Amino acid sequence: EVHNPYDGSLLARLPIAEVSDVDTAVATAARHLPPPEPHARAEVLERAAALIGARAEALALTICLEAAKPIAQARAEAARCRDTFTFAAAEARGLTGSVVPMASSASGAGKLAFTIREPVGVVGAISPFNFPLNLVAHKLAPAIAAGCPVVLKPAEKTPLSALLLARTLRDAGLPAGALQIVFGEGAAIGGALVDHPDVPLISFTGSVPVGWAIRARQPEKRVALELGNSTPVIVADDADLELAATRIAASGFTHAGQSCISAQRVYVQRTVADEFTAHLAARVDALRLGDPLDDATDVGPVIDAAAKERVLAWLGEATDAGAVVLSGGGERDGMIEPTLLSQITPDMRVSCEEVFGPVVGIADYDTPDEAVRLANGSPFGLQAGIFTARVDRALTMARTLTFGAVTINETPTFRADQQPYGGVKRSGNTYEGPRYAIAEMTDERLVIMQLPTG
Repeated sequence: EVHNPYDGSLLARLPIAEVSDVDTAVATAARHLPPPEPHARAEVLERAAALIGARAEALALTICLEAAKPIAQARAEAARCRDTFTFAAAEARGLTGSVVPMASSASGAGKLAFTIREPVGVVGAISPFNFPLNLVAHKLAPAIAAGCPVVLKPAEKTPLSALLLARTLRDAGLPAGALQIVFGEGAAIGGALVDHPDVPLISFTGSVPVGWAIRARQPEKRVALELGNSTPVIVADDADLELAATRIAASGFTHAGQSCISAQRVYVQRTVADEFTAHLAARVDALRLGDPLDDATDVGPVIDAAAKERVLAWLGEATDAGAVVLSGGGERDGMIEPTLLSQITPDMRVSCEEVFGPVVGIADYDTPDEAVRLANGSPFGLQAGIFTARVDRALTMARTLTFGAVTINETPTFRADQQPYGGVKRSGNTYEGPRYAIAEMTDERLVIMQLPTG
């Protein structure tokens, strides 16, 4: 059963797969190898992008209902999904290898060599609940462009967006059976997909422990991981404090903070900490908590009761350890209030682990080196942000922050769908974005030709 996290209403019932269904899905998908030519794949992706644009409101409503993402944010996700397919179509049309300069050595003289890209095979895709449409798109669109059939297991709490996207792809001309969807719990159905011998690549977005467990479990497969973060933002004494507060208040609480790159730890230079904190607290106080279907709602509920209880428990631990609640901190109408804490310390779970809830914490620092040390003091490394007016300071920090991406005068919650997106350390081992995912989903094959002599 799929329920609306806001009011608990039943949205749909879907069949739970068995392990034998995974076998059938993989076998059916594998029949679509070799794939259609790249131009045909690009045409499917282009038609899909157009249909996603035409069906954007239905897609947004589905996201809103099953994930309780505020409708304005759900519309933004639907628009990004269209972009993801548009960029994947462009990459499909330009899918190529490279020429190898054989004559640059004596041993290669008289030979012509180049590489071609071939699909790796059936892709096993496992997606999370928080972006139930666009994170599915970031697996399906590159796979289609690469020529890989897919078996998808969407998050059990939010499978409807994926189902609607699959129907859209069918209407766009994706060959029947090239995309298979299996519904069920991760341990059973996801595990069967991970372990299937005819699935050479697993693309997983989700929790850090589960992701690295998959990597350890299948060392001989390609396992592309996009995992969590405890996202830091550094605010320097020369920053535009109002800009920083506005951006952080928006990004830290989008979808109730349930994003791998939600702003979570804010490090503010001590000389401007009071002023910045006042700006940020005012903006957090102004956020509207309520029904996700209301256009005016900024923050809705977290995904389920277990997530709510965990976040509230972490807040209690933080305040017991000395953190100060500046805004929110409690529960209202069954939802966690947008919460701003000050005086967080690195050992608090709201700092050192991923909250995945509507919580932002502030701490002071004195020197840029201290700010970088605090930001890097985490096992995660997805994205980080800096607010400063000094180019030299921004670029120096960007080189010393150990993250997959660093944003300057923008929160690290920012993501454009054509960019390389991925983390280091415990946050992942690959980049998403159509161009980068296609490279993971294809084998580069070297072709060497002996040229005629004389």
